[in-house]
Amino acid sequence: MILLYDTTLRDGTQAEDISFSVEDKVRVARSLDELGVHYIEGGWPGSNPRDIEFFKAVAAEKLSRAALVSFGSTRKAGVKAKDDANLKALLSSRTPVITIFGKTWKLHVTKALRVSLEENLEMIFDSVSYLKKKVDKVFYDAEHFFDGYKDDPAYALETLKAAEDAGADYLVLCDTNGGTLPFEVAEIMREVKLRTSVPVGIHAHNDSETAVANSLCAVREGAMMVQGTINGFGERCGNANLCSIIPALKVKMGLDCLSGEQLKKLRSTARFVNEIANLPHAKHQPYVGDSAFAHKGGIHVSAILKNPATYEHMMPELVGNHQRVLVSDLSGRSNILYKAEEYGVDIKSGSDVVRDVLAELKSLEHQGFQYEGAEASFELLIQKALKKKQRYFKLLDFRVIDEKRSEDEAPHAEATIKLEVGGVVEHTAAEGSGPVNALDKALRKALERFYPAIKDVQLLDFKVRVLEGMQGTAAKVRVLVESGDSADKWGTVGVSDNVIEASWQALVDSLEYKLSKDQRKKKSRK
Repeated sequence: MILLYDTTLRDGTQAEDISFSVEDKVRVARSLDELGVHYIEGGWPGSNPRDIEFFKAVAAEKLSRAALVSFGSTRKAGVKAKDDANLKALLSSRTPVITIFGKTWKLHVTKALRVSLEENLEMIFDSVSYLKKKVDKVFYDAEHFFDGYKDDPAYALETLKAAEDAGADYLVLCDTNGGTLPFEVAEIMREVKLRTSVPVGIHAHNDSETAVANSLCAVREGAMMVQGTINGFGERCGNANLCSIIPALKVKMGLDCLSGEQLKKLRSTARFVNEIANLPHAKHQPYVGDSAFAHKGGIHVSAILKNPATYEHMMPELVGNHQRVLVSDLSGRSNILYKAEEYGVDIKSGSDVVRDVLAELKSLEHQGFQYEGAEASFELLIQKALKKKQRYFKLLDFRVIDEKRSEDEAPHAEATIKLEVGGVVEHTAAEGSGPVNALDKALRKALERFYPAIKDVQLLDFKVRVLEGMQGTAAKVRVLVESGDSADKWGTVGVSDNVIEASWQALVDSLEYKLSKDQRKKKSRK
């Protein structure tokens, strides 16, 4: 069994742009427990009031598997362990496990702590032995261990011996600066295992883009605990990413760390933590990212339709992900057939429709359209080719006015729109915080009388990209819109040298897709 030690709530919060409230931390702790990690490091109760409040709040939670851990440093120089404020704060958190870190690298002992090498050993021994009498388990994090070992192997090993003699349950080797390479980790791990009898763990940082590799190398050399964070959050370049480490351990190396059912929660856990941190999901993240099992090239798609193993290193469902096929100007017939089947549209392999859709797709992408993030627009394209696309309304006219009445006032936007729905003309207007927002409001206002379901649609994201920078302000722009209702999310696209027209195209596709989707659902219920 490889123990998983999550430090998202402590080390992860040291990342730039991440700040969790107490309630945020409690919710993340619940999610980590549901995933099945063995230890959740909640914070450093001696360093800030928020972590103190978190340990009070989380005490009421009934975690099913994970043990809570509080984190801190060894006692200060010249202070008895029983009188040290930091150790008292750790004990006040009332966690069954405490992790303390101590100095391993002589540079830090003499320059940062400014104590003798012998006194540093005493600080480690005193702190671990004192805490071990008070709590179930004490883990010792050997800070800067790999740098310290490379500087002076004998002293680095002495610091581990001090913690081991004091009763530490685990010795965790930390690559705190993140500069150690995998082959170095393997060599040093072998030496440590020869000279210690206590189980060893690994805590890697990602400054050399090797944190995951270093963690796996350490496990291969005998480490029984891996410390890391969800999505690799952490100071500077981040910590070892548990979202990559866990499936590598379980699926690739065949080591027990989570059950198969727990592993299926990995993607949802990664996304949940991103949402709580208010960060966008990393599309290209291995295993759990949207693009991790996405296929774009026609040859690739043709092959995975026959056997997914041709271009997938594992089954995406194992980590709660799924296979995706993208459509672009690189697409072949296989992409079109795959997407058509996904939308429930029956197109035969030899059909002229496939050829027509493929030709139009490549023509539109040459103009600047992009369907990788606008699959709703692509579905409407297929419906049009099949002559099944329904016209829900006809535009007769729209006008957008963006007016700034004085230098100190914000601009004022208003849109007027005239539509025809089933022979009935609707003429209305709306104001907005900008011209696109005003147009969106006017369009909805005009249509809600005929299609009340549109009230359920929310605009979730709006992106504008300039396609031809050399043209300056006359350049074409692509607008990508993400919309959603209570059940789904979908993307649509528009392209024009007029940003209002490009936005109009994407907004219209969004509402037409909603109406088409609802219509299909009604038919399927009959």
